Amino acid sequence: MDAATRDDAAVVRIAPDRAVVATVDVFTPIVDDPYDWGRIAAANALSDLYAMGARPLLALDVAGWPRSGLPLELLGEALRGAAEVCRAAECLLLGGHSIDTAEPLFGLCAVGEAHPDRLMTVAQGRAGDLLVLTKPLGTGILSTALKRDLLGAAPLAAMVASMTTLNAGAMRAALAHEVRCATDVTGFGLAGHLGNIARASALGVEVWADRLPLLPEARRLAAEGVVPGGTRRNLAEVEGLGFDDDVAEVERLLVADAQTSGGLVLAVAPARVEGLVAALRGEGTPAAAVIGRLREGPAGSINVRRAAPEG
Repeated sequence: MDAATRDDAAVVRIAPDRAVVATVDVFTPIVDDPYDWGRIAAANALSDLYAMGARPLLALDVAGWPRSGLPLELLGEALRGAAEVCRAAECLLLGGHSIDTAEPLFGLCAVGEAHPDRLMTVAQGRAGDLLVLTKPLGTGILSTALKRDLLGAAPLAAMVASMTTLNAGAMRAALAHEVRCATDVTGFGLAGHLGNIARASALGVEVWADRLPLLPEARRLAAEGVVPGGTRRNLAEVEGLGFDDDVAEVERLLVADAQTSGGLVLAVAPARVEGLVAALRGEGTPAAAVIGRLREGPAGSINVRRAAPEG
C-alpha cells in the first residue's frame, strides 16, 4: 500500500489471489491489571489486520520491561492475556522479543492474509457512502479517569470489555456486504482516522454528533474535564476538522478522543447499510451506529454537525 494514504497495515501481494498483511503496535499500560493489558494490546494490534480485511495468521510479542523495577511475573500475566486473545482469533502467538526499558511496554507484530481484490483501504470511499462505527467512543477519557481514581467498577468493566473485543465480527460483516473502505479508530481519535479516509478518497466527511455511541460515563467525565492530553492535541491538530456552532465542547472532545483498541469505521453504500447494521448486530459488535457520511467537498475536510439532516 502507499504509505501516504496512512492505511492500517502494510500489504504485499504474493499471488494473484493472496496478499500478506502485516502490522505492529506497542503501548504502555492502559489499565492496572496486566492480564487485561495483554488482552487489550493483542486485540488492538490484530485490529489493524481486521481493518484491512485480513485474517490473522501469526503474531510475535514485543515487550519492554524494567527488570529492576517490576516483577517479571506481571509480564507473564500480560503474555497470558495476549495468548488468550490470539487463540480466540485463531492466530498463532509464536514468541517474540523483549528488552530492558525504563517503563513497561507491550504489543504484537501481527501477520495476516487477505484476497487482494477484497482488501479494505482508506482510499476506496465514495461520495454518499454512510459511515458505520462498531465500538463506542471514550476509552481515552475513561482510562484517564482510571489513572485519577475516578472510575467506578461498572464503567471500567464496560471499557475493558469493549477494548478486548476482537474486530473479527465487524470485518466479517463488512466483507459480506462488499465494504471496501474502512479503518480502525485508535490514537488519533475518530476525527483523525476519518481524516485519513477523507484525504485518501479525495472527499469530505460529515459526522453527526447525536449518533455517536459512547461508553458509560464518557460524556459526564469529559464535561468535568477528565480528558487526556492526546485527546486535546487531536482536537487542536486534526487537519480539516470543523464544527457547527451548536456542537457542544464535550461533543468536540468525544469526536477527538484518543482511543485504544477502538472499533472499525466502515464506509458502505446506502443500499447496503441496513443489511450491514443487521449483520453487525448478529456478530455481537459493541456498536453498530450510522454516524455520518462521505460527501463531495474539499478533500480531507471533516464537518461535525449536532444532528443528522432530516430525511
